[in-house]
Amino acid sequence: MARKAGRRGSFVAAAVQMTSTADVERNVSRAVGLVDGAARAGADLVALPENFAYLREEGASVAFRETLGGPVVRELAAAARRHRIHLLLGSIPEAARGGRVHNTSVLLGPAGDVLATYRKLHLFDIRMRGRVVLDEGRFVSAGRRAVVADTALGRLGLSICYDLRFPELYRRLTLDLGADVLFVPAAFTAFTGPHHWLPLLRARAIENQCWVVAPAQVGRHNEKRRSHGESAIIDPWGRVVARRLRGEGWISARIDHEATRSTRSGLPCLEHARKDLRASLRRARTR
Repeated sequence: MARKAGRRGSFVAAAVQMTSTADVERNVSRAVGLVDGAARAGADLVALPENFAYLREEGASVAFRETLGGPVVRELAAAARRHRIHLLLGSIPEAARGGRVHNTSVLLGPAGDVLATYRKLHLFDIRMRGRVVLDEGRFVSAGRRAVVADTALGRLGLSICYDLRFPELYRRLTLDLGADVLFVPAAFTAFTGPHHWLPLLRARAIENQCWVVAPAQVGRHNEKRRSHGESAIIDPWGRVVARRLRGEGWISARIDHEATRSTRSGLPCLEHARKDLRASLRRARTR
């Protein structure tokens, strides 16, 4: 059964939508400006999309690598300190062994300190003839663990983009690790996004009775790559309470933990989840 929701009754979350490119300086400057705007408008937590600082062309090698103490993280940490907010860096190409990177979310606290890191578990290795060809695993190393950050705002479950298609991860985040808010920073493709993005977000909210905050990349990044956009915030009943389909900017909504408690007590699906079935599935995967 999920643990008790966070320490504050509610907070305002903002999801930033961007059109990032391979120009790191331009991307970071734009991200800081959007964070500043959302924070001044009253956000307690601002979430940036996947690849907010650097989005490469399909098939291109990773020309930029960051560390948790690197210049991009430091600049965004200064913004978190300036506004005294929690700030989710949707993902950065974190330097890894062998010249590879991790696709890593970094959660910063109001003091600019790193509260949690999550390295993307499911890599987007997809070949749809004439449509989408992405080979994330060519340069990226997958993470190894699910992450929930216990913060003053609540228990925040971290995921990235393609993870959205794997419901077992979100069961782990909620049933085992006690998440009450799920984050899905993404660069969902313009091909799959119109059909799959919002239905999957709503499904994860409904089945886990969690708030879902999903900041997204949007539009044309280069000659070969376009993202769907449609940043969204969804409540535990599955209602879309904020959405931005096109263009850069942000959306915001009040994340009310009482709504989570009310939904879970009125329709106690998480209490009814069969632990024996989940255990049998785990055993089957290890045989």
